[in-house]
Amino acid sequence: MTTPTSTAPAVDATSVTETQEAVGRSPGQLMWLRFRRDRTGVISAIIVIFFFLVAILAPVIAAVYGKNPYTLYGQDIPGLLNDYGYPVAPNGGISSEYWFGLEPSLGRDVFTQLVYGIRTSLGIAVVATIIMTVLGIVIGIVAGYAGGKTDYFVGRVIDLTLSFPQTLFIIAFMPVVDSILVASNEEPPVWLRAVSLTIMLTAFGWAGLARLLRGQVLSLRTREFVEAAKVTGASPARIVFKELLPNLWTPILIQSTLLLPAMVTAEAGLSFLGVGMGELVPDWGRMFLRATQVYRNDITYLIFPGVALLVFVVAFNLLGDSIRDAFDPKIKR
Repeated sequence: MTTPTSTAPAVDATSVTETQEAVGRSPGQLMWLRFRRDRTGVISAIIVIFFFLVAILAPVIAAVYGKNPYTLYGQDIPGLLNDYGYPVAPNGGISSEYWFGLEPSLGRDVFTQLVYGIRTSLGIAVVATIIMTVLGIVIGIVAGYAGGKTDYFVGRVIDLTLSFPQTLFIIAFMPVVDSILVASNEEPPVWLRAVSLTIMLTAFGWAGLARLLRGQVLSLRTREFVEAAKVTGASPARIVFKELLPNLWTPILIQSTLLLPAMVTAEAGLSFLGVGMGELVPDWGRMFLRATQVYRNDITYLIFPGVALLVFVVAFNLLGDSIRDAFDPKIKR
């Protein structure tokens, strides 16, 4: 007598484990659990945190290192630069005393320039991203929930903002700001350049998030839970904060993680084009500009800011993808 063969499908041990671990957990805990299992996301988060720590601790790092990004070491100390202004030591002047070498011509320390350049670029990018996110949330939700003429007017403003050639406008507008607020024989103060850059980046950066949230709200406002809140007499503010906003945190967080590296590269690009921070302020874009002038004789000076910017942008974009996947496990890369 033969024993009947079982035809029951095999059970995936991994899915069973995940189901057991998911029991009794909040959505936030489930997101964190999925994120921890994503090695790419964890490694990217570590790299991003490292860059932020370097930016925050830049003065401490410079003090321990014993150099600063402003002193002209190559000009003050004989024998570091040759007659043409290039480092005498090989590989851009890299040594135990100058870890990343010296800047050609001026002779500033490259390591501290890079560290303080991270601080400059991230500082402006973080402030601009926060303001853009707040504006995008407010304008997008108001347009989507109000509808009618308000939605039409805001929609046209968003379309106009997205179609505007922002880089050309900033290049043309920044000198106008300087001429209005600063005398022609004076250098614009650092705070004015930082504020102007932040305002310009914010003015053109909020529209993408606002359009996304507007579309989400237009879809959510006809859902049953919103209609039920209206029937119970809930105020518009309560509906927005209690019903709509909790369902929008996923796109808000994902778009914010994508906006920040975009603002870092935008700030570096504007500095490269000469409308960013001044010559005396350490900045990635200014380092790129100087590197394009000397790369034929000193390629080393181009490598360090290039690698740093590439690693940061790639890591932050991968982090954004991992956060998106953690929030929505149905998405497959």
